[in-house]
Amino acid sequence: MNIKKLIGDKGERKVARMYAAKGYKIIARNFSCKYGELDIVAQKGKQVVVIEVKTRKNDSFAQAREYVDYRKQNRIRNTADLFLQQHKLTDCAIRFDVAEVYTENNIVNVIEAAF
Repeated sequence: MNIKKLIGDKGERKVARMYAAKGYKIIARNFSCKYGELDIVAQKGKQVVVIEVKTRKNDSFAQAREYVDYRKQNRIRNTADLFLQQHKLTDCAIRFDVAEVYTENNIVNVIEAAF
């Protein structure tokens, strides 16, 4: 496994723990299909939250959220639609969050309802 994948996995684990501590049930990690991949899918009651995690050393070049552009958002939406159908969650409200993890200073920023 390459170093970027290891760093990304560490960021995803950290974010999953944060959501779990807030009472969310993590129902999937790294769900993938022909449309793309969902980093984390969490649920609390009738709300499903799809969390795109971007882990970077720092934000000196650009903020991590800037890497979730319009095309990436569309891939995530399409993948989420398939996930919800497969898991019979179509009656749930859905929210898309972006979590920025910066390893240099151990900061996590969560942007709720980012798109």
